[in-house]
Amino acid sequence: MTNTSRAPEAGHAQPSRPAPAPRPDRPSPGAGTGRSRTPGKGRPRHFRLGDGYILSPGEYLILCAVSLMLALAGATSFLLTLGEVLHGQGVAAADGPMTDWFVDHRSAAATAVLAVLAFVFGPLALPVITLLATTGWAVLTRRLWRPLLLAGSMLTGVIVTEVIAHAVGRSRPPTELMMLGADATSSFPSGHVVGASNFLLIGAYLLFSRSARTLSVILAFAAAAGGLALEAASRVYLGYHWLTDTLASASISVVLLAVVIMLDISRGGQAAKQ
Repeated sequence: MTNTSRAPEAGHAQPSRPAPAPRPDRPSPGAGTGRSRTPGKGRPRHFRLGDGYILSPGEYLILCAVSLMLALAGATSFLLTLGEVLHGQGVAAADGPMTDWFVDHRSAAATAVLAVLAFVFGPLALPVITLLATTGWAVLTRRLWRPLLLAGSMLTGVIVTEVIAHAVGRSRPPTELMMLGADATSSFPSGHVVGASNFLLIGAYLLFSRSARTLSVILAFAAAAGGLALEAASRVYLGYHWLTDTLASASISVVLLAVVIMLDISRGGQAAKQ
């Protein structure tokens, strides 16, 4: 059987095939999007609160900014109020006239309501309420983080109030103005207002910070602010504190709220990549 294939003759070169055109480089995954496909990276970062609730980067930054602003506002308000109390000027000049106005507008119905409020946020009832609320919360949700934050902030408020009260040593309004019995302890700041503010403001944050409904969050904090204002007014009305005592107390609670928010977002940190 003869081989039909022939070798190319000398002097007759085979025509060369044209080289294939270079293929355009394919964009790497994620090119043009600012993302890299490096393993473990390239997905949007998310953050979480202390109990694992996931936050977007925008929500995380908002909470950081809110915490910082609350801390600055509360600390500034407290220091300014303290300075005016020590020097008897500024807002402190309105303490006497404000107390006189409340005394002049006392009524049996208002006294009964505000006396109940004073008991609820007083040193006997409020610790029991806090214990029941935090224990029930932990049992129902089987999570400890938020109940512990609330209990810890309440205890911190008591300690801070006692330390400042002993350091400042401000006198209360005259005993004859006190409607529920004499009290000779220091007036500045108000323990009732600090306790009420912590329970209401920090409780509102811990309960509604995980809510996707903006209206619910707004209403919760509006209700907390209203309760705070009512308790502050009751302390002046009942004759146990000056106006500036209550302003300083609310300022302390705002700072504690800022600390709670920062603890909440710091403990959670960055969420694991999915």
